[in-house]
Amino acid sequence: MPDDTTARRRAGTGLGLVLALVCAAVLLTALPHHDREGGGCTPRTPAAWTADTALDTEFTRYGDDPARTDDWTGGDGTHSVRLPDGRVLWLFSDTYLGPVHGPPNPVGESYAWRDVSTPLVRNSAVVMSRAGRLERTLPAPLIPDPAPGQWRWPVAAQVEPRSPGSAERVVRVLLWTRTAGTYPWIYGVPAATEVATLSLPDLRVESVVRILDQRGTPDPSRRVLFGTTTTADGTWTYIFGGDDARAAGRPASRAYLARVERGRLADPTAWQYWNGSAWTSRPRLGAVLGDGRGTGVASAFTVVRDQGTYVLFTMAAGTPGLTTVTSYWACAPTGPWHGPGRGLRAPLPPGEVAAYNPQAHPELSGDGRLVLSYDVNWLDATGAAAQTNLSRNVSLYRPRFVALRLSRG
Repeated sequence: MPDDTTARRRAGTGLGLVLALVCAAVLLTALPHHDREGGGCTPRTPAAWTADTALDTEFTRYGDDPARTDDWTGGDGTHSVRLPDGRVLWLFSDTYLGPVHGPPNPVGESYAWRDVSTPLVRNSAVVMSRAGRLERTLPAPLIPDPAPGQWRWPVAAQVEPRSPGSAERVVRVLLWTRTAGTYPWIYGVPAATEVATLSLPDLRVESVVRILDQRGTPDPSRRVLFGTTTTADGTWTYIFGGDDARAAGRPASRAYLARVERGRLADPTAWQYWNGSAWTSRPRLGAVLGDGRGTGVASAFTVVRDQGTYVLFTMAAGTPGLTTVTSYWACAPTGPWHGPGRGLRAPLPPGEVAAYNPQAHPELSGDGRLVLSYDVNWLDATGAAAQTNLSRNVSLYRPRFVALRLSRG
């Protein structure tokens, strides 16, 4: 999944959304009640967290299983969605497939390892049973590349009606489309936001629709991709996005917001964008968070709703963003956002590694306990060292899970 700072250079890894520009007339709409401050909203900040060893252990068991020869063994861009039958669909961006060998590795270390020639695909999906056991990897890549030199990274997903009012449910997967680039775009140049529709219960990819095409924006660092996270509120699904300012060397990126009526995520004409003061059908975007310096987000972040309060988790601005997750809170998705709050240092394995892409998993949370994942990668300016180190120790390139509670007031 996408990188979060220029200090981290990684090859073939990332996270990693797109749409055709809508030429309809500007549509201004009054803010609904839940877009205004109030309604029991109070400040929320994360308390200390603990490792979710059950999830960590389950991904280790599945990824290290020597009987599997074409399944998931590691990846980033970790997102999840609960399916109507109780299963959980896990979505990953860059993914290693193939066998894993038990320790010792070829240099005598006590790590499970993979061959450096192991194939890497741009996206994958793993199905977890209702009981919490990872069962199978869907044929990968899940979403085919749109063209040579281009690829799709899946991000947030929602189960919604096939159309408003329909009893039939489908899975909508938001996608970031990127194109191959040169430094500093070693993990791809942002191109577009797309939405894939998957049928239920068989999870067959039915279609991919372009939502917002950003290739007309000359400066890649100002292109906005939507879908790093979504929240549902009544009839609306709110879709957050960000620019790639951090990849261009700035301390922080800005967060942006769109919304769409539930059941219409795959309809480009139904999307509305926040322009800084009102909703409009034209993608004239106004940031909801970030000054590009001390406040803002990484290219991937997550938002959850705790009663009347929205809480956003992201890697901290600047160099602390290699290790530290921070948060903001607001009474409406449009803001104003307050923070950043106290940072939480992500536990990391030994080595020249960094954390990125914090993502909340509400479907695995409950009783005041919020499950959050973050990805881990090797720091490398060329990519060659990253692939070598991620292969000699397969546990490095896998999500880590923590559980936290939000303090109030």
